[in-house]
Amino acid sequence: MKQLSIRKTDAKSLKPGSYFIIDEEPCKVVSVEKSKPGKHGSAKANIMAIGFFDGRKRNVIMPVDRMVDVPVIDKRSATVIADLGDNLQLMDSDTYETYEVPRPKDEEMAAKIELNVGVEVWDLMGRKIITRVK
Repeated sequence: MKQLSIRKTDAKSLKPGSYFIIDEEPCKVVSVEKSKPGKHGSAKANIMAIGFFDGRKRNVIMPVDRMVDVPVIDKRSATVIADLGDNLQLMDSDTYETYEVPRPKDEEMAAKIELNVGVEVWDLMGRKIITRVK
């Protein structure tokens, strides 16, 4: 099994647009609000994020010095070589490896996809998704 590419960082370094893992799901940070430390407690971060694969909103409150998991995103170029209905078969432009990914849920992006078109694929935690049509 391939090693999941995850690194650690502290919660205070998260900013809107960055990614981190909540409940084993990679999420994109939408907003971060930090409170000041109180008399008997540490500063807290209220982090609002949206799941990268499922689109669900998630809200987490944690101390700013807590370490969180951040997925390492592997961005690659690929070419669409077959339309399999709900999935697309792609060939990596560098390694010539072939693999399947689900068809994008975004209707506008899905309409642009046809055979032999170049796409950008992100690999997060062993799961691949098409993020852009070139």
